[in-house]
Amino acid sequence: MNVTESSTQEIVSHESNISTDILLSHRWRTPLRSVCLTIIILTLVIWVVAIPFRYAQLATVCSTGCSSQQPEQSSMAQFYAAGLSLVGYAAYQGTIEVLFVLVYVVVAALVFWKRSYARMGLLTSLVLITFGANIDPSNPLVSTYPILQFLVGLLQLIGWLGLGLFLCLFPDGRFVPRWTGIAALVAGVLILVSTAPFFPPNAFIPLLFGFLVLTLIAQIYRFRSVSTLIQRQQTKWVVFGTSTAILGFLGLDLFVQVFSLPQNPNGYGFLAGNTLYLLFQTLIPLSIGMAILRTKLWDIDVVINRALVYGTLTGILALIYFGLVFGLQLLVGDLTGNVSHSPLILVGSTLVIAALFRPLRLRIQRIIDRRFYRRKYDAARILSDFSATLRNEVDLSQLSEQLVAVVQETMQPKHIQLWLRPSELNRDHKPTTDATVGYTDHHISP
Repeated sequence: MNVTESSTQEIVSHESNISTDILLSHRWRTPLRSVCLTIIILTLVIWVVAIPFRYAQLATVCSTGCSSQQPEQSSMAQFYAAGLSLVGYAAYQGTIEVLFVLVYVVVAALVFWKRSYARMGLLTSLVLITFGANIDPSNPLVSTYPILQFLVGLLQLIGWLGLGLFLCLFPDGRFVPRWTGIAALVAGVLILVSTAPFFPPNAFIPLLFGFLVLTLIAQIYRFRSVSTLIQRQQTKWVVFGTSTAILGFLGLDLFVQVFSLPQNPNGYGFLAGNTLYLLFQTLIPLSIGMAILRTKLWDIDVVINRALVYGTLTGILALIYFGLVFGLQLLVGDLTGNVSHSPLILVGSTLVIAALFRPLRLRIQRIIDRRFYRRKYDAARILSDFSATLRNEVDLSQLSEQLVAVVQETMQPKHIQLWLRPSELNRDHKPTTDATVGYTDHHISP
């Protein structure tokens, strides 16, 4: 039996969702590119010049007013007890900071190269550089050359203004709904006013929080009511990367608070935590780059599905494992009067976790598919049931009705037709019948 689709079917692909990004006009393209490229190069030059100063700062012990990640006098006993040296610490910390910024630089360079003819592409590359490669005001380069203080502050101001525009314009470069343009203008004025001496320093955070809430509401409205399928995939990538980074930050902070760990350089644990923090943060530029460059946009649903499944599975198995270990230790202690960390308890708990891994993963997969991917879950179940019916059904009329019902339920077309070709003899002189299903005006919701 051949099942063919009508040529009028709408195919869910990149071609069927033509980009609606706003392109820069030829009149403004070259000037805007030149201005953005000047800001980007200036930011990168200052960052490169500041690298040796940052290495020297990380290799210096301070007592008061320490900068971020700088060794402090109060923790140097633990620092040396862990076998660390100032030179080694500065080399490691400085290198991972440089690599972290290079992620922003590479993504921004790719976006500028591939998408600088569009409004969002040019804006994205500018925002990534001004946030990723802009040096901290505590960098000794600024104190050594005070003339750079104004320039560094100006670049940071450009970064904040660009971020506000990015949140209002993403993903296609339009203000949707239109009041977001007014919100962006007000936010830009407030950011400029916040640099004035008379502006209350504590008032900036509530204003920033309010602006973020407004842009979140606007993005939800855009996603639900305006965005095309490809734009929704772009939004999913950015939301997934940002959400994962935020959850990683909160998880690390919770771990530090629960175990009362010091938050200044004191050993390898601090280095590991700081490295994880930077790795989580790199998810943000990577996800933005994927969304703007539209690389593997359609893999995001698979990534989210796997993250939900294996994240839930890891949490449940960890709870079961530690529950078994502590529970069995208490049980053995009550029976023998001796609390022992027996290797048999660890081995037994590990075997239980290994036995539970596959069935628990399948169960979680079914629950998540049923809860978050209901349409795909129902379609797969319906097709599986029809395959079983196809092996047993011999009545052509019944099979035709079931075929039409399956196509109607899984694909949900507006019109469907079933055409049966008249019987003819094959090589074995047996009558055969071919069926063709055609459907039109088919639209798949994301």
